[in-house]
Amino acid sequence: MEVEIRHLRIICAIAESGSLTRAAKTLRLSQPGLTAQLRRIETMLGGTLFERAPQGVRPTAFGELVLARSRAVLPAIDDLVFGLRAPAQNRTLRIGTVNAPLLTGLLTWLDAAHPEALVTTVTRGAATRLVELVEAAQLELAVVGDCPGYELAAGPSVVLRPVATEPVFAMMAVGHPLAAKTEVTLTELAAEDWIAPPPDDDRIREYWTTIFHDAGLAMRVRHEAEGTVLLDLVLARRGVSLCQATFRQVPGLAIRPIAGDPLWYRHLLAWHRDAPFAAAAAEVVEHARHAYDEASRRNDAYPAWLAGHTAAGGMRRE
Repeated sequence: MEVEIRHLRIICAIAESGSLTRAAKTLRLSQPGLTAQLRRIETMLGGTLFERAPQGVRPTAFGELVLARSRAVLPAIDDLVFGLRAPAQNRTLRIGTVNAPLLTGLLTWLDAAHPEALVTTVTRGAATRLVELVEAAQLELAVVGDCPGYELAAGPSVVLRPVATEPVFAMMAVGHPLAAKTEVTLTELAAEDWIAPPPDDDRIREYWTTIFHDAGLAMRVRHEAEGTVLLDLVLARRGVSLCQATFRQVPGLAIRPIAGDPLWYRHLLAWHRDAPFAAAAAEVVEHARHAYDEASRRNDAYPAWLAGHTAAGGMRRE
């Protein structure tokens, strides 16, 4: 394992908070999860970064050195990734996104609505970082998401507007025994090996684990992976995983609803109150919802689920 940029941000957040408890809240992590991450970071760097104090934690001498270098590096990295603000005559609309199905449809509308602007995108695995970049005016708009009980927090300068809430589905290889069912249960899923993304700032993995725990079950995670690696492992029948209901259909992949719809995911837009989008917020949200409607047909399972759940609310338009 190598030190990543997010590790430097964790170190800085702990130092700024002066407490693991407060830093965990800021980072939207559980305190045990943050403590474990800090230990891994210290192991990678080869020294203790913080020591306990009566009022919380304080940096060690080695920690002060790492902090000084982290605080010097992070602003430069943000400038490298996002660039300096473009001059007014070369307007750039910088859009951030997590793995959002509505992005491409929204970009099509933005290109048509703002032909004078250069629309660019940047992807992040966790929504929390994108909200921070919106707050820092380094992004004009972000497509983000959260889960019940783990809602995104934002400062007063950021607007968070829900677009749609959808169920979370299970996915497995077509040849998997559960693929023969029209829907699967948490109990059936708990009996399988799992492929899951590693815990991150968005706490989605923690949300999944909590739902299983509350049902008296546990996720038996055998592989931690993301993106195409996770999908390859599912297709190779190394285990099952979860996905958004709008997940794109892939040959060899079976997407199945979960009985009782115990897990949910909410899509949101985030923008700065002073951003160009603020004046046309209602229009932007409406086009995002239209893009989501188009994306809801990316697999066969979700339209079928919607048809059977219309009376119960189905895809909840916010």
